Amino acid sequence: MGHQGEGGHGHGHGVHGRVPGEHKARAPRSARVYVVTCSDSRTEATDEGGRILRDRLAAAGHAVTGSAIVPDDPQRIAAELDRAHASGAQFALVTGGTGLSSRDSTFEAISRAVVRPLPGFGELFRMLSYEEIGGAAMLSRALAGQLGSGLFVFAMPGSPAAVRLACEKLILPELGHILEELSR
Repeated sequence: MGHQGEGGHGHGHGVHGRVPGEHKARAPRSARVYVVTCSDSRTEATDEGGRILRDRLAAAGHAVTGSAIVPDDPQRIAAELDRAHASGAQFALVTGGTGLSSRDSTFEAISRAVVRPLPGFGELFRMLSYEEIGGAAMLSRALAGQLGSGLFVFAMPGSPAAVRLACEKLILPELGHILEELSR
């Protein structure tokens, strides 16, 4: 898996042997990120997932260009993603609304807008979730991809545990690398 075997060796000599570590070394250090919480019930005081994302992003040296709590409604989510792009953000991290209930519409709103999906995010998120919660992990419709505007979106469940998992294991370690890939 991955880039280790490219060029017949894993040492990163020459153009074809680049390893992920070298990609990360060249990657931009700071990304501009907008945080969106999709919820019909959360408030500033109870938005733990949004708070975790803002804290982790700031601690990692990324710029939070804004954040919002929006109802779980496709039009409102789409409008907030437009605001995220207008704020100068390169990424939007969306928490909540990725389940299966009739009110969970984040997946539909975002998947409709994605022009370049990144299926590995949802796949790996569910794999890591499975290790923690078992088969219920398949109920998560976490997803990621780039919108037509260029904004790159990660959508994850709203639970603090899920936000921490997505942020610490998947998003933050690769944000600079993704930024570099998108700019090539």
